[in-house]
Formats: sequence, structure tokens, C-alpha cells
Amino acid sequence: MDHCLLRPRNRRFPEVAMLTKTRSIAALMVTALTLAACAPMAMFASSSGAGYAGKRSDWGTFVSSREVNALCIAPKLRFLIWEFEGHFGRKVIMNSGYRDGQHNSAAGGADNSYHTKCMAADFYIPGVDKGQLIAFAMQTGSVGGLGCYPGKSFIHVDVRDRPRGYSRPVTFSGC
Repeated sequence: MDHCLLRPRNRRFPEVAMLTKTRSIAALMVTALTLAACAPMAMFASSSGAGYAGKRSDWGTFVSSREVNALCIAPKLRFLIWEFEGHFGRKVIMNSGYRDGQHNSAAGGADNSYHTKCMAADFYIPGVDKGQLIAFAMQTGSVGGLGCYPGKSFIHVDVRDRPRGYSRPVTFSGC
């Protein structure tokens, strides 16, 4: 039995086996480099102060209530949340994350809401002006959609693909 990872197991087509391993290693490296770039920024984000009193952490994300599902978050959205936390040096508090169809309807969400695809979050950051969050979202390339909701303290961000020709997020709800 051959346990060497560098020696191809497919004797008839060794280049296929090596190519598969090379792609796997490359994918691992890209993931590691991405995490290395984003996670440290968020690691030092503060969660101290009055704005966090009574809030609980759900899978590493502060949530405003136990009804908020912060488990189902697409990797691109997780990285985006880390960008906000790293930029402002404080943790976000999520008002809404993943919603199943029934919850989405009850919340008044759109039928094709990105919340139902684990690709959207509504959040605020205690001590950070909503206008600053909007300005940062407008200049951040990974924000595909931005909702501003006048009179509310939070913003909506999603990681949809921007339509061709858009250099800024698709905006709605008062942006």
C-alpha cells in the first residue's frame, strides 16, 4: 500500500492524479491566505461597551435576539462582516441573518430575498454612525446590495453579484 501523498496513485495516468492534488493544494492555499488577510482584522474588533450589554454571540457573531440565525452565513458574507469589523474596530450586531421562507414572509421580506440564501445580513455597530456604515458599504467591492432603511439604526448588505456595469452596490430602501 502506497501512503506517499506526492507519489501518484493512478499508475496509468499519473499526471491526472498529480493535477488533482495540485488543484487541492492550490485551493487550500487560497483559502488560508484569504482567512489570513480577513480574520486578523476582525479578531481585534472590540465588543466592550454599553452597546453590547445583553447581546449574545451566535457562532462568533453578536445577534440582537435569539430569533436571529447567524449560523447560515455564506463565506463571502462572513468575510464582508469581518471587513466591517476590522475597519471600524468593533463587532457588528446582526438584526437579521438567514430566514426560512415562513420567517421571511412574516418579516415582510421580498420573495427572492438574499436572506433566504444565507447571503444577506441586517446589522449595526454600536458607537458607529449609520452614515459611516453606508459610506463604507458603498466603497467595499464585495457588497452587492445595500439597503438603508430611513428611521432605522441598521443597514442591509448582501453579497449578490453586481449587474454588469455597476461599480457600486444595488441600492434600495432609502439609500
